[in-house]
Amino acid sequence: MSIAAKATPAVARYAAALRQEICARNLAFAKKYKLAHCLSYGESPVVCYEPANDCHGNFLPQTYRAILANPLWARRLKKAHTSARSALPRNDRGFWCELDSCNSSDALLMNVFCYPGVFDNDRIFSLLGLENAAVPEFGFKARVPLLGGKFDRTEVDMRLGSLLVEAKLTESDFQSREKSIVESYRDFVEVFDRKALPQTKDCYLSYQLIRNVLAAQANGSAFCVLCDGRRFDLLQAWYEIMRCVRSVDLRLRSKVLTWQELAAVLPHALQTVLQEKYGISANL
Repeated sequence: MSIAAKATPAVARYAAALRQEICARNLAFAKKYKLAHCLSYGESPVVCYEPANDCHGNFLPQTYRAILANPLWARRLKKAHTSARSALPRNDRGFWCELDSCNSSDALLMNVFCYPGVFDNDRIFSLLGLENAAVPEFGFKARVPLLGGKFDRTEVDMRLGSLLVEAKLTESDFQSREKSIVESYRDFVEVFDRKALPQTKDCYLSYQLIRNVLAAQANGSAFCVLCDGRRFDLLQAWYEIMRCVRSVDLRLRSKVLTWQELAAVLPHALQTVLQEKYGISANL
């Protein structure tokens, strides 16, 4: 059993602490700039923003305009909020979307990579392992091969050229999945030392990492996890999975990058908002 599995209560505290900080920051942010928003129900309310007058409080104005101008990006804005009916009050739109939430890692990802001029600094290429700028594709269907000739079409958060990206912020973990499902991937046994993988009796832990490494293998791609530097639990989970990858080449094509490391090479406007809304600073 993995370290993460043994330390579930402690691990949960990392996510909860960051979630509380981000919610407090966003409540102050929304009030300061008079942005349309509401709070979810419960003991630890989450700030959710509503579009108003071609603006959206969860996005920089420049980013939001760029998203609306790209039909494929704009479609991502409509991704349904799965717990809206029980967690949020009704609004004028009649629905809430996942990217309305201040805790949305997808919203953070789009805020950064849809921002005009984000690739003006060449240092971002070396951080991401890219040779040049690429147009981000969100919700990429990686088509990971299964036994029997079928494919898993679960989404990868972003494809950027030859790079697949999994973004995390306040999510509790990388999810777990039944062993029978994970072992149904065609390349699973070839890619991983399955006995060394973090697991319980019935499930493999950090399923999203396992699946995305398999996606990188199948597509000849690189893979990057973007997470907050304050999430020591997610960083530990990453290293637990990577030590089980058999191929040195595949390990070299896989990396973890913190939002704080990325912030250091982003335009000033992005750095300012990341600090104010998320407490993400290049100085961490």
